[in-house]
Amino acid sequence: MIDQVTIGRIQDAAQIVEVVSDFVTLRKRGANYIGLCPFHEDRNPSFSVSPAKNICKCFACGEGGTPIHFVMKHEQMTYYEALKYLAKKYHIEVVEKEFTDEERRAQSDRESMFILNEYARDYFVKTLHEHPEGKAVGLSYFRERGFRDDIIKKFQLGYSLEQRDAFSVEAQKAGYQRDYLLKTGLSTGGEEGRPLIDRFRGRVLFPVHTLSGKVVAFGGRILKKVENTGKYVNSP
Repeated sequence: MIDQVTIGRIQDAAQIVEVVSDFVTLRKRGANYIGLCPFHEDRNPSFSVSPAKNICKCFACGEGGTPIHFVMKHEQMTYYEALKYLAKKYHIEVVEKEFTDEERRAQSDRESMFILNEYARDYFVKTLHEHPEGKAVGLSYFRERGFRDDIIKKFQLGYSLEQRDAFSVEAQKAGYQRDYLLKTGLSTGGEEGRPLIDRFRGRVLFPVHTLSGKVVAFGGRILKKVENTGKYVNSP
């Protein structure tokens, strides 16, 4: 844990315009700054940043808050991870106290989900490039839309098979727990004991990374017309 004096120093040092500008292109409008909201598909700048109040706010989706809240949401960090991120940015020394058992469990859960997301990314990339369906459907889709092979590999684009549980079965065989498959949103399912279903089946996949490179989520686009099914599905 971080002592309250250090937390106060971090809160005083963190300037919302500087923090948000690391992730969002801003332009000045009057006393504030505006930009495209990073938390939803924003075509008209609706994300407002107030230097005077030291907060940000999207007037379309409602997301926003202090510099700490912004980093937590954007980088999928815990409160303490965001504090350490900002402390490093503003060159503030952090002396940590011992974590409680509950805090250790929460940190362990987060790391387990990051590891599972990385496994999923690698699985979907391999499926795209090596599985007959992945090459015929997913890779063809990307190439038809002008994606060069180097771009496909650079951004780690992938494909999830149409089979309803292909990924879930392989992930569990590899030792990943059902609970984490559900928590990450990679799989859906009902009661314990019932088979899991792949959330992204039959979709090309775009991994979402934090600034530090961790995979925190996926966006998937379905390639066939299916009634009552959205074209795009994102991790919850």
